[in-house]
Amino acid sequence: MAFGGRRGGVSFTAPDVAGHLGKLVLSTPSRMADIAGLPFAEIERFLAALGERLDPATNPHLAEAFALACHTSGLSRSLLVEYYRGIPGMLQPDAVRDVAERMVGLDYLNGWVEQPRGRNRHGTLRIRAVGSRAVHIIAGNVPVVGVATVLRNAITRSDAIIKTPSNDPLTAAAIVRTMIELDPGHPITRHTSVAYWKGGDARIEDALYDPRRIEKIVAWGGFAGIRHLTQYLQPGLDLITLDPKHSSSLIGPEAFADEATLHEVALRLALDIGTMNQEGCVNARVIYVLSGTDPAGLERANRLGAATYAALQRLPDSVSTPHKAFDRDLREEIAALAFVPDAYRVFGGQGNEGALIVSQDGAPVDFARQLACRVGNIVPIDRVEEAILSVNAYTQTIGIYPDRLKASVRDRLAWQGAQRLVSLGGAGLDQTPGPQDGIEPLRRMVKWITDEDLGAETFAPFRAGQEPR
Repeated sequence: MAFGGRRGGVSFTAPDVAGHLGKLVLSTPSRMADIAGLPFAEIERFLAALGERLDPATNPHLAEAFALACHTSGLSRSLLVEYYRGIPGMLQPDAVRDVAERMVGLDYLNGWVEQPRGRNRHGTLRIRAVGSRAVHIIAGNVPVVGVATVLRNAITRSDAIIKTPSNDPLTAAAIVRTMIELDPGHPITRHTSVAYWKGGDARIEDALYDPRRIEKIVAWGGFAGIRHLTQYLQPGLDLITLDPKHSSSLIGPEAFADEATLHEVALRLALDIGTMNQEGCVNARVIYVLSGTDPAGLERANRLGAATYAALQRLPDSVSTPHKAFDRDLREEIAALAFVPDAYRVFGGQGNEGALIVSQDGAPVDFARQLACRVGNIVPIDRVEEAILSVNAYTQTIGIYPDRLKASVRDRLAWQGAQRLVSLGGAGLDQTPGPQDGIEPLRRMVKWITDEDLGAETFAPFRAGQEPR
């Protein structure tokens, strides 16, 4: 069957999944015994060997995926080169072990962990994290999502059906094809499948999203996609959503201490806006600045806008470039601001290079949710509470300057709904494995099983005809 890519007018072909569901689904859970019994050292060895084969210069499957991504992805070629180069490092033993330890706990993945004695002094409780049968509906904004999904499935010793996205349909498939060439009979290979179907295809989804066939759906989808999936929820089927978020920044008055500090802050803000060409949920869109809203405060905010725009243009091509497919509707919104010059100052926005919009009225632009393609909106404010109250459950990352400001507001931001607080400039940089979108996804991807021993003393009251305590 032929399907259209999301950008560039290209298409790709994929089998009709409806005809392969019987082979795709692991209908008998006991068939997971082979992957469940893998020593963790073997998981590390297999993933490291896989990583060694994932160089686009020598791997034809990955080269094909890269070539298509150059048309369908929102990332420029220079950015894609960097992401594909980084794939092998994600599968090195130290990286694999770090993810497993931090995001689940190796002891729980590798065996039954005895718990401290609690209220019942006569019994013993053991807990283990066990793999599950899952469908992963992955995002395609960056190619490493497919790699991370393969890694997470191996670490949790699970069975995965990976549904690829139309803006990156081949990367995950290239990895699994390489796994087949490496060792087709290996349990990790046997329990990792890749398929593409158009979201909402009832022929496939009515049969697939059933707790007799799968236990988890891990969805990176948009709002409409997530709502669509909720119709399939029932006891025994768990939906783990890594849904779209918006991120922002909060900058204190310290940014204006001197010219050197201003330009340092502008560089950091440019990174938070421009990394990945603003294709990620982590990228800043609206930036609240404690510059004040009087004429002097607006002038400070405008200086920051000008400096940030200039810094954005100087970012290396391996980090950010002018967007190759600038959103037409967004361009029209930016152009319309020229008719209200007293309300907004716009730096850039003439071509695909991006823009910094500085609100002169203390409020974000009314198209704030459309901000993309390296376009940020600086909003001058007088009180930090104005920024705090802007945060809600759709807020993911907030880059903050200086760090001492972060320490003073982090509790209130968390209560409002913020899910990740980071030093300004670090929103899109590599980070230590940890929670994502306010949850610990790997701990949700496994099943937590208990084994309880009850000593003879537990039943003594019943033998004596007494009320148990």
